[in-house]
Amino acid sequence: MGIEGTMEYFSGLLSNGHKHKKKKQLRTVELKVRMDCDGCELKVKNALSSMSGVKSVEINRKQQKVSVTGYVEANKVLKKAKSTGKKAEIWPYIPYSLVAHPYTAQAYDKKAPPGFVRNVEVTATSTMSKQEEDQYTMFSDDNPNACSIM
Repeated sequence: MGIEGTMEYFSGLLSNGHKHKKKKQLRTVELKVRMDCDGCELKVKNALSSMSGVKSVEINRKQQKVSVTGYVEANKVLKKAKSTGKKAEIWPYIPYSLVAHPYTAQAYDKKAPPGFVRNVEVTATSTMSKQEEDQYTMFSDDNPNACSIM
């Protein structure tokens, strides 16, 4: 028995002869689901609670937010929520405190819950070029070498 065979043998002992399967991780999937009444809320909660691997379902109807915790995949939870006939999407908002400032106006969403804004990818067109950045910081109070006019 060569060294390769020995390593295979020990590897087999350590894994109890089972091949490693990709384990699902415990995660929380947040969705925005259109719910207008107690019946809608109950329908969504029952559908999502019946999924295998789901540990808990929390609903905030005022924010139209559903949080599903368990050993689940986001796309399967979304598909199950849509199967109830309700309009659903992955939670599209992030806390305002996490947004790069100055805040871009096109990311503003009147439907966002208080303290949240739509999560928008920053595009190259919205970022400052190096020259614009240099001009911006030239007169900045944060720059100790900035020009000052007295």
